[in-house]
Amino acid sequence: MRAISVTIALVVAVLLAAGIFLWTADHALFYASDSGLSVPFLPSLASASTSSTTATPDKPASADPSLPALLIIPSLKISSHVQYVGVNAAGNMRAPDNFTDVAWYEPGAIPGQVGSAVIDGHVDNGLGLAGVFKRLDQLKVGDDIYIQTNAGKKIHFVVTDIESYPYTSVPAPSLFERSDGTYLNLITCEGTWVPSGDTYDHRLVVYTKLVS
Repeated sequence: MRAISVTIALVVAVLLAAGIFLWTADHALFYASDSGLSVPFLPSLASASTSSTTATPDKPASADPSLPALLIIPSLKISSHVQYVGVNAAGNMRAPDNFTDVAWYEPGAIPGQVGSAVIDGHVDNGLGLAGVFKRLDQLKVGDDIYIQTNAGKKIHFVVTDIESYPYTSVPAPSLFERSDGTYLNLITCEGTWVPSGDTYDHRLVVYTKLVS
């Protein structure tokens, strides 16, 4: 009887350990923490969209035909679904909730319209495997980038500049507020992991401009 009890206990322990392992692996591989990609945010934008200033789940893609559906970067073989996000509880632009999608800052400019549209994406996942923007640093000035809208229209941008900034001093006005043209700015993490901040110590920003 004692042997049976010990066997049952061992089976339960193994099943519990396996369940914890699978849950951890699943979240590390597929579900992204929003704290890992903190993108600076402007109070002026927050006041214009109070509905996006709390850490609520990402809204589903709108059926509006002019809004982005896919981000396409031919040179990197990227064709990724676009999530629509606002800001998190810390007041920063939210990141996509997985490692294969990108996220567009919905209260800002719409890609293809005058202003600075911003899209972010993760560089890697919880196990260090490649995220959607793992090779973003391989882009070069002159490379092509496309947004495909919900209506299937492709909007063509070209890379004009690539910059790396300490994560505490990304120039938010350059990223979010330029209105002298039609821009699409991509941002991801790079550099060294900072455990105390649960993030990398730099942000890579790719600036692009509409091809008319």
